[in-house]
Amino acid sequence: MSEIKQIGVVGSGQMGGGIAQVAAVAGFDVVVLDSNADQLIRCEKTHDKLLARAVEKGKMTDDDAKAAKARLTYVTDYNYISDSDIVIEAVVENADVKKEIFKKLAEMFTGDQILASNTSSISITEIAAATNCPERVIGMHFFYPVPVMKLVEVINGLATAPEVTERVIALAGRLGKTALPANDRAGFISNRVLMPMINEAFYAWMEGVAEPADIDGIMKLGCNHPMGPLELADFIGLDTCAHIMNVLADGLHSERYRPCPKLDQLVSAGRLGRKSGCGVFSYER
Repeated sequence: MSEIKQIGVVGSGQMGGGIAQVAAVAGFDVVVLDSNADQLIRCEKTHDKLLARAVEKGKMTDDDAKAAKARLTYVTDYNYISDSDIVIEAVVENADVKKEIFKKLAEMFTGDQILASNTSSISITEIAAATNCPERVIGMHFFYPVPVMKLVEVINGLATAPEVTERVIALAGRLGKTALPANDRAGFISNRVLMPMINEAFYAWMEGVAEPADIDGIMKLGCNHPMGPLELADFIGLDTCAHIMNVLADGLHSERYRPCPKLDQLVSAGRLGRKSGCGVFSYER
């Protein structure tokens, strides 16, 4: 097995950009791929800002920040990621989109390169089935914000080879992360436990049990949560939460995971949380 030296990241949004930054700071050459050139420009500007902030706060030297930035390359053409030893997909949480990307990657990479998905809820086995190399496909679920959160949830598909899992766990360690395993079931562990709690908070609000600020306050002060479930939903994105809940309901064949009508109502109204300026709560943009 070849040593992992270059990492390709497909998707330059919040998750892809965060993964790329962490990998570059850890000493890897990173190629960030996105079909949207404007999004790539935004990603690069975010990297510049966050690396400069890290220098200002004394978390890294100016030379280290410049070296990390020099290891980042931003491209719109798949051909430029062809030298990567692992490709981490971090695009929209849509099974069809991911399967199309993995089919393309599998046709490009015919050696022992690893094809990893940052999916937070979609079956790795399903994604891998779209390729001719399911043994090289694995889930590598990072958490937002990636530079801060230490966990990587590692998910094997039905056919994932043990040596691929070993390499991914080792890579997570080199990135300064802790890799913990979860089996390939809808939502894995993180979202299977988290999303029902968020959903129940919406039901409590809808049924008049308490107001949003009080629901969050009770969970923070009474359960020692750093962020209340409704504020966290805004942080994640209400549309993303609703989508994951539907994936859980379909994957686990249980309607109890369906999003609360109140959550669906907010999504329909375009109140998606922090990213839209308003969700359960309002935010300055």
